[in-house]
Order: sequence, then structure tokens, then C-alpha cells
Amino acid sequence: MVILKAIILMIIGFILLIKASDIFVDAVSSIATNFKMSKMMIALTVAAFGTCAPELAISFNSVSSGVGDIALANVLGSNVVNILLVVGLAAFITPIKVKNEVIKEELPILVSTTALFAVCILTHYIGPYPDDFILGRVDGVLFFILFVLFIVYIISVVRAKRGFFESADPKYKTIKAIIYTIVCCVVIIFASDLVVDNAKILATNLNVSTKLITMTLVVIGTSLPEMTMTVIASRKGEFDIALGNIIGTNIFNIGVVLGLPLMIYGGFSSYHFNLVDILAVLLAAVTLYLFSRNDKVLSKLEGLVMLLMFGLYYTYILFQ
Repeated sequence: MVILKAIILMIIGFILLIKASDIFVDAVSSIATNFKMSKMMIALTVAAFGTCAPELAISFNSVSSGVGDIALANVLGSNVVNILLVVGLAAFITPIKVKNEVIKEELPILVSTTALFAVCILTHYIGPYPDDFILGRVDGVLFFILFVLFIVYIISVVRAKRGFFESADPKYKTIKAIIYTIVCCVVIIFASDLVVDNAKILATNLNVSTKLITMTLVVIGTSLPEMTMTVIASRKGEFDIALGNIIGTNIFNIGVVLGLPLMIYGGFSSYHFNLVDILAVLLAAVTLYLFSRNDKVLSKLEGLVMLLMFGLYYTYILFQ
């Protein structure tokens, strides 16, 4: 009975998630059009911050509880999943066109932020006390500063009006689009929690390992909003929203989802991550950049390569 209830609630969660994401993409696109602002700028902020709310809640709970593994897996795993699985799947379904500005500006910011994140972890990993695998308050401050600099960059783009375009016909008027955006954000967060919570119940009743729950249901589950939104946006031809959502989310994950709890609660220890995990998150960001720069299109073949990379990495973490 418990298993059946969990399955039904998961299905309801998936339906809500997909429908809310569909409306959210149109609403965000309408806001951008009504204000003559770049859809990429909206996706980097409103869409990205809204869809990673589940990760933020989990990170705060885990760091405050002293469970460092969950906090680190949440961010590191989500950033790998967002690129290799989410973008890979979206590109495999519909090739994604990448603007020159994104290749020259937003993607290098993502790679730089991810590289610094990897270096901070690696420094503790190979430091004088390798058994004390810790991210501390100083790291949190550094991550948050990176996020602030990213916001400053976005503001500079808007002020310079480099993120504006000629107006088109929006699907929704301004007020209606804003209301839909807010409501859909709430529904997306609720639906994501519904899926993850009941997936945990299902896994527990089926005697699935805790490791499997953490690295699949939690990490992939909290990435469901990004997945549905990116795939739907890509199929609608809203490539700026599809890619901007992932870039903004991954930077937000490092700067706020991990940085803010570290600043508030201090550091934590973790003994279950190694060099392969650190390289995976960095390789994902670099791969996205190189594939995008190649011909300004993320092709079906490149999407397939990303999916294969995701499969290899997850095979490793499940059987190491």
C-alpha cells in the first residue's frame, strides 16, 4: 500500500512538473519580450534561481545537520547532471543553437567558477591533512563572491543594453506573465519535492542502498525542474532559455546553494569524494564550452556523447 501510494504521488509530481515547466518557459519568454530584455538574461536569473530552490533547501538542511556528503553531492552531482544529462538529453532531442556572446562571456564564467570550485576541493583533498576533507567558511565566502560578481556582470549587460532586442508579440501580457512565473516556480518546487520524497519512500521500501538514493533520487530528482524546463525550452526553439537556465543554475549552485550555508554554518567534512568526482564536474563544464565553441551548435551527436559521459560517471560512482 505504501509503495503504491508513493508511485501514484510520484506520477502526479511528474505531471505537475512537466506542465508547470511548459507554462514557465512561455511566461519567462513573455516577460523578456514585454521588457525588451534578452531571454538569456532572464534565464540566467529568474529561471535559474527558481529551479534550484530544492537544492538550496537540501543544502541548508544537510550543512546545518553536519551531513557534508549530502551537501557536496547535491552541488557537485547536480552540476554534472545538469550538463551531461540535462543538456545532453535536450541536444540529443533537438540540436541547441548557441549565440556567440554566450560562448565568449557566459560559458567562460561557468568554466572559471567550476574550476575554482574544483581547486578549492582539490586543495583540501591533497593538502597536508588529506584525511580532513573539508570545505570551510573561507571557501563559502569565496564561492559567494563569485556569485556576486556574476550578478554584477548581468547588471552591466543590462545597463549597456547588450541584452535587449526588438520587441515581438508575447504570449502573455506583463502582469499575467509575472503571475504565471511565480505560480509555476511554486508548483515546480512542490512537484520536485513530491517526486523526491516519494522516491525516497519507494527506495526505502524496496531496500535500495542509501548511496543509490543520494546519488540518483536526490541529485537527479532535484534536477528534474532543470531537465523538464531545458528540454521543453529547446523543443520550443527557446535556446537562450534552455542554455541560460543551466549556466545560471550551476553558478547559483556553487555560489549560493553551497556558498551561503558554508558562510552561515561553517565547514564540514566529507570522506566519500575523490579525484574522479572532482574531475567529472570540471570536465562537464569544459565539455559544454568546447562543444558550443566548435560550431555554435550542440548537435545530436554531441548530446549523445554527453549522455555517454554521464552514463560512464554514474556507472563508476555506483560500483566503486
